[in-house]
Formats: sequence, structure tokens, C-alpha cells
Amino acid sequence: MTDIQDPMETGGTLPRRQLGRFLREVREGAGFTLEQAAALMEWNKSTLSRLERGLTERIRVREVLALCEALGLDTEGVAVAKALAEQEPTTSWWHAYADLIPANFNTFVGLEAGARALIFYQPFIIPGLLQTADYARALDRTYFPLETEAEIDRRIEVRKQRQSVILRQRRPAEARIVLHESALRTVVGTPRVTATQLRHVTDVSTRENVEVRVLPFRAGVPVGMPLTPFVIFHFGRSGRKKVEPTVVFAESLVGAMYFERKAEVSIYRDAFTAIQAASLDARPSRDLIREIAREHDSGH
Repeated sequence: MTDIQDPMETGGTLPRRQLGRFLREVREGAGFTLEQAAALMEWNKSTLSRLERGLTERIRVREVLALCEALGLDTEGVAVAKALAEQEPTTSWWHAYADLIPANFNTFVGLEAGARALIFYQPFIIPGLLQTADYARALDRTYFPLETEAEIDRRIEVRKQRQSVILRQRRPAEARIVLHESALRTVVGTPRVTATQLRHVTDVSTRENVEVRVLPFRAGVPVGMPLTPFVIFHFGRSGRKKVEPTVVFAESLVGAMYFERKAEVSIYRDAFTAIQAASLDARPSRDLIREIAREHDSGH
């Protein structure tokens, strides 16, 4: 499991992580240990370690170029490092909701906002990117019973902002989502709220960038054991290189875990492939979702 630090607490951003990963690959490729490379720059080991992990609050281009020179990087590589170092981190929209977003979820929102493709498996509820305001409100009133209506409203606004990643007109992220039939039949709020939510899912699923499939009860347990919700984030490529490695988010009641080691990511990819193969195709999935929505409307 990889320890992905919280971007709001540490100042880590996707550009900084890209730079840090690039510099670490250069150092390791040149055969230097962390201690040896830090000594070349007359830095503490911790200084270089933070730079490589994307945790340095202020990137000094001059120092990055000096490090590249010390490591013997060629002209083309130096140009790449310079371009990464000059990327200006921007204040992300979710910083305005820092008081509402728990520390372990800051990282999730940052990964979600930067992803080019998202793969979801959700066995229990409709995922946040597809939730209507009423459905989200019903969940939040239960999970945050002491909060005021104004605070709940702000939580719903966070969801709306998050949903733009797949709903925006310009270069929306791709989304592949598998919902277990249980998530469709579970009543959240009232049957009418749930029915409206399911119809919203079918509407969004008609977008070219969004595919929603249903894993029906009759499909059994495709991987031989129950799975908790997970999301796989893909960040695309720049030329032949990945912008960022694929990251998996897996959640439970007591916390969440992030994975980016290839072996771990492959396990989740294989699990999703098995789940998707056992699921209904997109059109039959929409038909089933609409049918269950009608059942909620009728009170059955």
C-alpha cells in the first residue's frame, strides 16, 4: 500500500507529484541513493525525500535544474524537469470546503478531479458522482445527524462540484461504473427519492463518456468473495509516459486505503473485469434500473 499524503495538509499537488516521481526515476536510473543525491546538493536527506514525494511547498526551478545537472541528466530530460517545475499549483475548488471534507477524503477529491478515466464498483449505494441532491441529502442527514441544514447544503454543493468531472462539456472524464442490484433496491430517504435517483442514473448513462452496468443478484459472486466499494483512477499519458500511475481507492467503515503498486492495481483491475463480465450490458442495465425505479414508485 502506498502512503498518499493529503494535498491540503502538505501542499502536494498532481504537478508536484509528477515532478517528484520524475526526479526519483532520474536519481535511481543514475544509480544514486537518496543520501548520495542529497549530499551532492548539500541537502538533508529529508529535503530530497519531500521533493520526490511531491510534498515540497515551494518549488525552486533553479534548484531542480542544479539537481538535474548533478545527476547527469541530458538536455532533453532537463527540459522535461524544468517544464514540470514551472507548473504553477492552483488553489483547488474544494479548498473552500476544507471544514467539511475529512482529511482522508481530500486526497480522493484531488485524484478524482485530475483523473482522465474513473472505474467504479459500488455494491451498496449510488456513487457520489451520480447522486441527486435529495438522495445525497438523505444520506448526509443520517451520517451527519448533528449538522445544520446549511452545512448539509454545503456538502451537497461539494458533490455538485465533483460531478463536473464527468458532466462538463469540455473533455469530461470517462466513467465506467458497475452497480450491484442491491444498490438499486436499497431505499435511501423515501421510495420516491430513490426512484428519482435511479432515473437520473439512466439519464447520465446515456452520455458518451459514461457507462453504467448492473451486476444482478443472479450473477452470484464473480470473484468468489464479497467486494467492498472501490474506484480506479487513470490519469492518461503524455507521449509514451503515464502522467501519473494508476491509483486504486478502496473504502470501508473504518477508513480508506490507496494502492498504486502494479501488483495491487492489477488485482483490482482483474476484479473489475470479472465483475463487468458478469454484469448486464449497458442497455439491459438501463432497462433494469428503470424497472426498479417503477417498483419504488409503486411502493413494491
